[in-house]
Amino acid sequence: MLSPAAAVVSAVRAAGGSPTALRRAHARLLKDGLALHPPAPSLLVSAYAKCRLLPDARRVFDESPSRDLHLYSSLLAAVSNSDAPYLVLPIIRRMLSADALQPDHFVLASIASASARLRSLSLGKQLHGHFVASPYSGDDVVKSSLIDMYCKCGFPDDARKVFDSLSAKNSVVWTALVSGYASNGYTDEALELFRSMPGRGLFAWTALVSGYVRAGESVSAVELFVEMRRDAVTIDDAFVLSAVTGGAADLAALVLGRQLHGLSMRLGFLSSMMVGNALVDMYSKCSDIHSAREVFEEITVRDIISWTTMIVGEAQHGRAGEAFALYDRMILAGVKPNEVTFVGLIYACSHAGLVQKGRQLFDSVKREYDINPGLQLYTCYLDLLSRSGHLSEAEELITTMPYEPDEAAWGALLSACKKHNDAEMCVRVADNLLELGPKYPSTCVLLSNVYAVNGKWGSVSTVRKLMANMKINKEPGYSWVEVGRESRLFHAGEVPVDMREEILVFLEELVSEMRRRGYVPDTSSVMHDLEEHEKEHHLFLHSERLAVAFGILKSLPGSVIRVVKNLRVCGDCHTVMKLISEIFQRKIIVRDATRFHHFEGGKCSCGEFW
Repeated sequence: MLSPAAAVVSAVRAAGGSPTALRRAHARLLKDGLALHPPAPSLLVSAYAKCRLLPDARRVFDESPSRDLHLYSSLLAAVSNSDAPYLVLPIIRRMLSADALQPDHFVLASIASASARLRSLSLGKQLHGHFVASPYSGDDVVKSSLIDMYCKCGFPDDARKVFDSLSAKNSVVWTALVSGYASNGYTDEALELFRSMPGRGLFAWTALVSGYVRAGESVSAVELFVEMRRDAVTIDDAFVLSAVTGGAADLAALVLGRQLHGLSMRLGFLSSMMVGNALVDMYSKCSDIHSAREVFEEITVRDIISWTTMIVGEAQHGRAGEAFALYDRMILAGVKPNEVTFVGLIYACSHAGLVQKGRQLFDSVKREYDINPGLQLYTCYLDLLSRSGHLSEAEELITTMPYEPDEAAWGALLSACKKHNDAEMCVRVADNLLELGPKYPSTCVLLSNVYAVNGKWGSVSTVRKLMANMKINKEPGYSWVEVGRESRLFHAGEVPVDMREEILVFLEELVSEMRRRGYVPDTSSVMHDLEEHEKEHHLFLHSERLAVAFGILKSLPGSVIRVVKNLRVCGDCHTVMKLISEIFQRKIIVRDATRFHHFEGGKCSCGEFW
């Protein structure tokens, strides 16, 4: 005959993590009068939490006649790992006041975990102070949680101080600190710590590689991954493949991305949704949207990231119809869209001139899905309205939206006013943008040109002084092109010595042929204080033209030329790319700072909505 405690344990364990079985076991315990018998409340709270049934866990907690530290610890652990870690705060207040209990080391570790999830440095520091003064100040589990908290809050040096005080350092805390340094941009410190780490396993390598990718150092991340492979580290987890594939996406390195695709296949990770999502993103960013779609269709279980990544990819490649069809499929599959999904959809509308469709989507965000649109979504909607010529509606939106418009929002409206030749609004919007104190070189150049076109030379002078005082210079344009296994980086105005004559002759002959076809250089994007022939020469050596010239000279006839540019393609280069695609019968795909342009047969996929 089992004792009451043993019967409780047996009943909850028999549920085996099944929500239905757990509720059935709970009902049986209630019927037998054992639901309030220790350790039933704590076991039920933990079991419900593992089944992600937090309301049920909270109900058991509230109905318990006596709440001890063990019960609080179970609930706090559940809440700190839930989607609502902020609920830890009222529970702590209740523990301290209503039940007059002081936290033990288990409770402290849960609060530290919640602080990390919330990225709340103030809560974490309060906890740390309480921990140091408590009887548990030597507890390594709490210290490990504090290390994670400081890293996630962006203070790895504070985490290092806690790390150095540990009596025993296991691989988990080493890995957490390596990840904390790397993901917060302290890559040198991360690498130094990693090199001194005993017994580096896959998770430590993964932390370093993924941290480098998050810090924007994708080249180093790839090099570290290659080193890991040389060290014969067994890859039995998909995350490192997902991370390094993200690095290839950031670099727009299609050849590398395909190699990683093949490696994932050989290692048996193509069934991993995480790897599949990363490959979809990589192919999209590497301008191969068709391969991205093939990978997407092969993902057997898709989450919101899978759908949204593909929708955004289709939108950025100017395939609005495909993006909307995917959205319809996603809704039919029962997947609820998030804000990023709508950013992608309205972006698709913006670059296809579908104003009414965009209005309907924006209205559905709050009405149908109870999502409060963020500044990014408002800016995207603003871009749709202004780009399509609905300038008054766009101006009303920017002045009434529940966010202070930032530089990107005002810049989008100003660019549209300039495009649609609304001089009065141009100056009004420019004044608002100037008052904001722009920080991006491209914004300052746009402001300067707008003021110059409208004869506001005093404002031109103000912008120039602003650029000088802030040491703002126009970011130099550069473009990256891959031809077979060879890749080249071209900077605007700099022709590589080894191909200087070939490229310059090619471009001169190209300009002659384009002029015969009616080409007239559009110098409106060049600073207004240059002579006209200087402006034309400036355009002549834009980085994407150098990259395309190299691509045509070095690649096989008929092959696709893929170029990545760090800035937005200017209007003149857009015209030139269309002409090159027609003259040489080549498909050219250019990924610029905002979208993809597929040039073929003298036309662009953007349909001039860019």
